[in-house]
Amino acid sequence: MSQNKKLWLKFIGIIFLLGLALLVDYPKGPDININRWRVNIDRKIKLHLGLDLQGGTRLVYQADLSNIKPEEYDQAVSGVRDVLERRVNTFGVNEPIIQTAKVGGDYRVIIELPGIKDIKKALDMIGETPFLELQEVIEAPVPTEEGKPQIGFKPTGLSGEHLKHARVEFDQQTGKPRVALEFDDEGKKLFADITKRNIGKQVAIFLDGVPISIPTVQEEIKTGEAVITGTFTLQEAKDLTMRLNSGALPVPIKLISQQNIGPTLGKISIQKSIIAGTIGILLVTLYMVFFYKVPGLISSFTLFIYASIVFALFKLIPITLTLAGVAGFILSIGIAVDASILVFERIKEELRKGGTKIEAIEQGFSHAWNSIRDSNLSSLITCVILSWFGTSLVRGFAITLGLGVLCSIFCSMVVLRVFLILLGKSRILRKFVK
Repeated sequence: MSQNKKLWLKFIGIIFLLGLALLVDYPKGPDININRWRVNIDRKIKLHLGLDLQGGTRLVYQADLSNIKPEEYDQAVSGVRDVLERRVNTFGVNEPIIQTAKVGGDYRVIIELPGIKDIKKALDMIGETPFLELQEVIEAPVPTEEGKPQIGFKPTGLSGEHLKHARVEFDQQTGKPRVALEFDDEGKKLFADITKRNIGKQVAIFLDGVPISIPTVQEEIKTGEAVITGTFTLQEAKDLTMRLNSGALPVPIKLISQQNIGPTLGKISIQKSIIAGTIGILLVTLYMVFFYKVPGLISSFTLFIYASIVFALFKLIPITLTLAGVAGFILSIGIAVDASILVFERIKEELRKGGTKIEAIEQGFSHAWNSIRDSNLSSLITCVILSWFGTSLVRGFAITLGLGVLCSIFCSMVVLRVFLILLGKSRILRKFVK
């Protein structure tokens, strides 16, 4: 195959890729629906907006770590985050953000629910955050005023983190619903030890710090199964089972902050972001056309292809777009233009040396590649560090910037190269060298 045919095939491929990107970018574009060849994919293609752009609810919980060892703090808080994430995902909230944070000596879990405007609904989604725990019943040394023995409770170490499965069943004698618990291997051993040393005594099942069932142990239970009885309705038993299966919290948590971000604020943020992005792209286009004439116009068209591809990837991956993410995307536009400028200056140097147009283009890209590679690689390393160690706000910036950098490498070294070689075969390229 001749070089001209390869060049035109690349050009057709670029235009086809642009067409696909624009199809995805279109607000009413098609969704992905594949159901053949043992592949079953059914997903809506839409832009996912974060809490600051879409509006929604922000909840902050503080973990009570008073009953665990300091070296287990991080593991316990991570467990709380995982449990709450599973619980929120059960209700199908779009792109929830759940993260942990340490403020002074306090450990917190921050939950952001885009699109949820009703705080009460958000709290219902989180549920009553059940904290399951088994405690031994002990007799306190000081009796009550009536002279009756005072009951106390002693933690056993068996808690919701050992729960394997919960299910609803019915008492065979009363017909009332109850919740059956099944513990994992570690919990099974703990439960066997607890029941063995408390035969003839009572143990208490606590839920959210309240003893809801205090049965008497008749014998050692080695199966790792227990039952929560109470005045449950069927729906209450089902709700409790669902929350327990989504994960019983390893430590208690307390709601300390709740905030509702209205859609009006998000709309204003979107409008300002669009205005800022439009002004930035227009200024860059004017700069490129003013200094580089027709090649500058080609570079601006390449920038349009770049923006279309990146925006399509935002919807396909998908990436939740926040204000910080928009800033990262706009910054990546400047990085993409920087590569074009390096290439153009190199081409101008080669043309001044008297080389042919095609040679100047090839040498220009070859000499500019090292600088483009090193600068983009340093940007990607920074993005990885920010994404790994940063908060969700910083992570959104890093992800969009990193994706933009990768796409800018493709557009500057492939797309722009094809367009300039086609341009170099005309009589236009020589005119922008003074």
